[in-house]
Amino acid sequence: MSSMMRGTTDNGPLLPEPDEDGAPFWEFASRGELRIQACSHCRELRFPPRPCCPHCQSFDSEWQKMSGHGRIWSYVLPHPPLLPAYAARAPYNVVVVELAEAPRIRLVGNLVAAPDAEIDSMDPEQLYIGAPVHVTFARLAGGFTVPRWLLEASS
Repeated sequence: MSSMMRGTTDNGPLLPEPDEDGAPFWEFASRGELRIQACSHCRELRFPPRPCCPHCQSFDSEWQKMSGHGRIWSYVLPHPPLLPAYAARAPYNVVVVELAEAPRIRLVGNLVAAPDAEIDSMDPEQLYIGAPVHVTFARLAGGFTVPRWLLEASS
């Protein structure tokens, strides 16, 4: 898979460019499901999706549903210069989330204040490594649904 997010619209946000291996990820996301490719032979999860298992070299795979829970493994607050579609949103965050049931699987997205909130909706002071999060999904103007992240409620 060359890249899961590399296309742009005219001055719009980066949009997914699904390839044959990654297309199911985006199809499940459009249904509000977080699924990760798994080897049907050795059961190892892998991301980004690819045709062959790097552990056992099997070409058989399936898509396992994840709980959608994880923790912030890393994050950044991008600084200018930014792509035009993102400049007005600064400061915003980009988080790397480690999935609860698959700590070696990490997804990139944004931490948002509510499911329908913009990428700049979260106070940067709220971010910290290890913060528990869960997935939500946002439909972009280009018709793609992308995973975003919400902080878990404090107990």
